[in-house]
Amino acid sequence: MSKANEETRVRLYDRHSLHTMDWPDTEDARYARAYLEPMMMQGTTEYMTNVNTTLLLARIDNLVLPVTVNDEEYDNAYVCSPYTHYVRYAKQELIMLQKPMLEKGLSMLLSLIGWGMKKSRINKVVHVNNWLLSTNLYPAMTAEQATYLLETVKERYPGHTVIFRSLSSELHANLIKGLQEAGCRCIPSRQIYLYQAYDPNFGNAKSRWLLKRDQALLNKHGYELVSGADMTESDIPRIVELYRMLYLEKYSYDNPQFSERFIAGAMANGTLSLHGLRKEGRLDAVMGYFSRNGVMTTPLFGYDTTIPQSVGLYRMLSACLIGQAQNNRVLLHESAGAAQFKRNRGAIADFEYSAVYDRHLSFRRRWCWALLDRLLNSIGVPLMRRMKL
Repeated sequence: MSKANEETRVRLYDRHSLHTMDWPDTEDARYARAYLEPMMMQGTTEYMTNVNTTLLLARIDNLVLPVTVNDEEYDNAYVCSPYTHYVRYAKQELIMLQKPMLEKGLSMLLSLIGWGMKKSRINKVVHVNNWLLSTNLYPAMTAEQATYLLETVKERYPGHTVIFRSLSSELHANLIKGLQEAGCRCIPSRQIYLYQAYDPNFGNAKSRWLLKRDQALLNKHGYELVSGADMTESDIPRIVELYRMLYLEKYSYDNPQFSERFIAGAMANGTLSLHGLRKEGRLDAVMGYFSRNGVMTTPLFGYDTTIPQSVGLYRMLSACLIGQAQNNRVLLHESAGAAQFKRNRGAIADFEYSAVYDRHLSFRRRWCWALLDRLLNSIGVPLMRRMKL
């Protein structure tokens, strides 16, 4: 493909040129504008306090996708920092191995690799289709369109690694194949769980029984499932608190840290469909999901962790989430974590990859990606499969 054709088909916009964007008249483009335009104009840290990045928009045909550009920012959330994802976050998850000696050895190895990664400037990256969330859903995009985007971004940022996150063989086989043929290496990032909520016969008798039992807890403990229409501005600080209790305090502060402005925007613009569990006027659990191209995911999920586990807030909220996916007849992308819980309720495992293009860079910049490619595909994936993480 010629450079002229790429520039004609793909246009990149920053906050200064955004006013020249000819927005497509599509549902996906309207969503992109409502979600991304405020972040571009006011800065990402206003909405996610630990996400510092330059946000651009790429338009190809009738698709509008976010593109993020970084140079260092080693304290960033993992959504735009490979160092955070593969070193800091990975260290925190070693506890799941429940093997102290192995954890200590791997932690030392990660520290050494991390030192080398900083030397090779691993965080000098451009992420394509980066919505700054744990899971990036893709529109109905062809491999040809992905390749055009890759070539355009590579020309615009010749000193940066180009990455497409959140690709799985179950959902994006054509994109993975096309990007590999264009020279990308596919590096594993995590094991994810998919629930085929569009299939009324999905799951077995045990998983359906567990779901019914989880749903019955709402009546048992006096909780009501409420929608965003039943929430007000006064609920916003509580929503932020519930997310913080689970995703940040229990899991990792390297997850995106949503601000009250992010929640207010989601509530006002409908960029997340909000639902919660309320009892005696108090909101004790919350979730926010969105759908694209027949797939639904939940970047906002939290509950009051001070309430005894026996009450089952996580179980109730998860059952309500699956119920919403069933009502919408979409595939539910349940992200990573709580592996056995999700398997027991019928979710199937898949691996998520990042398609990484670094062929245009020097060996000093490429070696860390080559090492991750070798280690994670030959050791990491088999280990995660065996331990069902």
